[in-house]
Amino acid sequence: MEHIERESMEFDVVIVGAGPSGLAAAIRLRQLAIENNLPDLSVCVVEKGSEVGAHILSGAVLEPRALNELFPDWKEQGAPVTVDVTEDETYFLLSDEKSQKMPHWMVPKSMHNDGNYVVSLGNVVRWMGQKAEELEVSIFPGFAASEILYHEDGTVKGIQTGDMGIGKDGEPTHNFTPGYELHAKYTLFAEGCRGHLGKRLIAKFGLDKDADPQHYGIGIKELWEIDPAKHKPGLVMHGSGWPLAETGSSGGWWLYHAENNQVTLGLIVDLSYENPHMYPFMEMQRWKTHPLIKQYLEGGKRISYGARAVVKGGLNALPKLTFPGGCLIGDDAGFLNFSKIKGSHTAMKSGMLCAEAVFDEIKAGAEKGGDLMVARVLEGEDHFAKEVSTYTQKFDNSWLKEELHRARNFGAAMHKFGLWIGGAFNFVDQNIFQVPFTLHDLKQDYAVLKNVDAVSFKPNYPKPDGKITFDRLSSVFVSNTVHEENQPAHLKLTNPDIPVDVNLPKWDEPAQRYCPAGVYEIMENDDGSKRFQINAANCVHCKTCDIKDPSQNITWVVPEGGGGPNYPNM
Repeated sequence: MEHIERESMEFDVVIVGAGPSGLAAAIRLRQLAIENNLPDLSVCVVEKGSEVGAHILSGAVLEPRALNELFPDWKEQGAPVTVDVTEDETYFLLSDEKSQKMPHWMVPKSMHNDGNYVVSLGNVVRWMGQKAEELEVSIFPGFAASEILYHEDGTVKGIQTGDMGIGKDGEPTHNFTPGYELHAKYTLFAEGCRGHLGKRLIAKFGLDKDADPQHYGIGIKELWEIDPAKHKPGLVMHGSGWPLAETGSSGGWWLYHAENNQVTLGLIVDLSYENPHMYPFMEMQRWKTHPLIKQYLEGGKRISYGARAVVKGGLNALPKLTFPGGCLIGDDAGFLNFSKIKGSHTAMKSGMLCAEAVFDEIKAGAEKGGDLMVARVLEGEDHFAKEVSTYTQKFDNSWLKEELHRARNFGAAMHKFGLWIGGAFNFVDQNIFQVPFTLHDLKQDYAVLKNVDAVSFKPNYPKPDGKITFDRLSSVFVSNTVHEENQPAHLKLTNPDIPVDVNLPKWDEPAQRYCPAGVYEIMENDDGSKRFQINAANCVHCKTCDIKDPSQNITWVVPEGGGGPNYPNM
């Protein structure tokens, strides 16, 4: 394609992603600008979803600590945070029929939910978006950040939004619209778990050279409307055991009673699983047939479905947070506290800390120049490209660092020692005394998958009944996933031969199973040979393929802006 002339826009700060961390950063920047009489400080947020909140998927039980700091009067301002946790129960599923409720004292304190709220994180984010716009943040939904822009000296200059109207052949169609260049003093990357630009920045600047490998899970969620007689607003249930224990896999489940007779439920499967026959989507469907769970769903109706990867490496896997011209915040860095199964408050706090550090830099430049516009000219020689090292300092001195440090061994203990011994270790570490050493989990999630000939157990997954259990395609339908059909596939194969020539004989091509949306299929040609088919239009943007492919042959990049799921109330 020929060189395209693109329009550009200048901002003080560009933020990629309108999730909890991105919006918290934007809000805090504008709050500080107003408080310090710098009303011209410009903040732009780009969001690949069709609207703010469209791609947000989380359990979710919200710990309000960061929200309290960002908006002390959030209740008076009408935040959609209204369902207090009233009961907090933890279970171990012993089999497909039996369960054991755990005494509250035996549950790690990090999993206690006193003072927390059952929320739709999508709706919380929508509210935060409104608050950001009231503070004059420019929010551009439906614009996917497709490329990182650099100055000649290699420092980050901003981002380019994706072109619209490129056909499958890579050529412009009749409705072609070029993307925009958004230039900034500082660009904050808040794409969520396994952000495709964050991944590039980590590699380019070697941000993870002193960190443990990052670890992930796949979270598969459904939203149900249930019989009002069975609804218990504020009941929070967590658990582990069956069915994952049958395949030797780790993970856990949740079922939260929200408002309006709705429950949110789902399964998180650690992507460190070894059995190539493991099928996370069907594990989640099978889990719903357990009497403990099924009792709430019978007579109810599934409203929505979704999936996303969960970043769970914690403090040990945090990359360096800064680079010349920008920062990583939220799940793009990996701030989720897996010992709490919570990342919203930590993501928000990381965005707020980063905003405070960036604001200090911009304010210093403004004071040097007398006003913001003059400062931009004066600082143009170095593009404001120095690293915001004070962000790391602020993190090191924050409750966020303290919280993640306390949880640093949680995931590694489960991976190294298994469910029982790992659980006992975590009980001691979280409830009795902090062990004086740090466990490390140094094996990449994709590297642990065993060959099919080394695994004897193959789970039996019954046919979905369409009432309690469902197939993937009907699930994708209720996720409201839409993509422009005539566009290049956003799932890139480094070598198109690997799925059939390598992955199929060694691992029975696990992409057929680990994808929760049926994107990948092995098809048979007329001559009996096999081919790998990518149904990119099904993609719910969970990024699991980018993480778990054992050959690391799949790269997820953004499709056209506005594409993907449109989650209601998730």
